[in-house]
Amino acid sequence: MFIDRAIISIKAGDGGNGITSFIHYKGKVSGGPDGGDGGKGGDVIFVADSSLTNLADYYYKTKYVAERGANGEPKNCFGKAGKDVVLKVPLGTVIKDKETGSVIADMFEDGQKKVVLTGGDGGKGNARFTNARRHAPHFSQTGEKTETKRVILELKTIADVGLVGFPNVGKSTLLGKLTKARPKIADYHFTTLSPNLGVCEMYDKTFTVADIPGLIEGASEGLGLGTEFLRHIERTRMLIHVVDMSGIEGRDPYADYVAINEELKKYDKKVAKLKQIIVANKCDIEGAAENLKAFKEKVGKNKKIVPISAIDGKGVDKLKEEIIKVLEKLPPVKPLEYEEFTYKKPEKLEYEILKEGETFVVVGSLVEVLKRNVVMDDMNSLAYLQKVLKDRGIIDKLRKMGATEKSTVIIGGEEFEFVD
Repeated sequence: MFIDRAIISIKAGDGGNGITSFIHYKGKVSGGPDGGDGGKGGDVIFVADSSLTNLADYYYKTKYVAERGANGEPKNCFGKAGKDVVLKVPLGTVIKDKETGSVIADMFEDGQKKVVLTGGDGGKGNARFTNARRHAPHFSQTGEKTETKRVILELKTIADVGLVGFPNVGKSTLLGKLTKARPKIADYHFTTLSPNLGVCEMYDKTFTVADIPGLIEGASEGLGLGTEFLRHIERTRMLIHVVDMSGIEGRDPYADYVAINEELKKYDKKVAKLKQIIVANKCDIEGAAENLKAFKEKVGKNKKIVPISAIDGKGVDKLKEEIIKVLEKLPPVKPLEYEEFTYKKPEKLEYEILKEGETFVVVGSLVEVLKRNVVMDDMNSLAYLQKVLKDRGIIDKLRKMGATEKSTVIIGGEEFEFVD
């Protein structure tokens, strides 16, 4: 089964929890705090692999979750980091965010790696909360939680040359003569139901050729195979437009040529402007010579036309030479140009209150923001801190948790007296 588009869910691993622990040894029932931090969660990493040809692996399995970080351990031991999830994709796979459609990465080169989601940070153990006045904290921090994201994987074949043309004009046969590829060949329309790729070698030159499933008039509007596989010619450097000169199916070669170019133009104007070599195929059939003469008159002298017979290989070497001449003048295939989209860890203004006797410790991302914004020796800045604590409901929560005027509240390492 050929799959060139898939939608999957991915999630980085949650961070492990820090633990609350105290040193225990003979003669000392409860020593100092030694709770270690939790481990970092695993990442979600994509890797481009030249041995893969499609996205079939992501057709049946659509959910991928990296391993959670292990919890911290006594004796100040860090928890083990979670294992990464490594997802291999074929060259030419474009990764997009499902919600916005923005491009995250273009997996263009073999071995290319992209960390799409980063695992959550591990929580701090109680040993990290000690200071000059707090020698034995009985609290620790939980690990950072991660969010599930949905991404689109879209394969756009990377090739030097793309074969286009109506069904049954001989594209698959020509691909077999140009390269060592062995596509399915039969005498009926839409024999090719997925792109085929091959490598052509001539002298010391090589180039890749992609056979795109047959287009028909109206393909850009969904007829036939529609635009399902047109994305595979977006990366090609040039096109080989195969036209059946025999007319044995009752179609006019020139009308076919115009119709296919019109469909390319409707799909993408950049694709329509790619350099083309017109291949007049089936010239071994009676009547093809007359049709070719009329075709040349209608197309004009500026178009390069190479007569061939793909079935017996006549004219194929000449075609190879012409392709090499054109490719030498064209720039190499390049990755997409795009503004990279990245998943950022949300800076949610959350908080948590840890209680130890008459001491209350406020931790969380809100505290980190306050530490950056509040200057402790400035009265106006302290007034802002007081307002934030009230507006965010921290004062009310402290009161509900039992805070009195004898209580100490610690925010960002700074100690305050609770005033009701």
